[in-house]
Amino acid sequence: MAKDERSTYTIQNDSNLGEVKIADEVVAIIAALAATEIDGVASMAGNITNEVIGKLGIKNLSKGVKVDVLEGVVTISLALNLKYNYNIMDVTRKVQDKVKSAVENMTGLEVADVNIKVAGVEMEKQD
Repeated sequence: MAKDERSTYTIQNDSNLGEVKIADEVVAIIAALAATEIDGVASMAGNITNEVIGKLGIKNLSKGVKVDVLEGVVTISLALNLKYNYNIMDVTRKVQDKVKSAVENMTGLEVADVNIKVAGVEMEKQD
């Protein structure tokens, strides 16, 4: 696997059909979608939620995510807003597991680290 100048990752496969390149933004979007599926996660930093994606477009979801690849291994950093009254350690562990699994299963890349910054805590809206 090699990274080219446009922030894409080439995945070497055994077939002679050609190469597959994955943009780092695609990895970031997969990670953000996986993270926001976890109960207790209110939004990505910047208040991007699954509901907002339809209005703003899916590329905006990756704004709270940083993806680094070094020697074929991915490190993902996420900035999240969590919901009030949830155990931070439990929620972040679930996010780490879900993000690692989603990125590895969908891309074939090896994820070494999923680092999380809790950027805020959101209260439930009272109607």
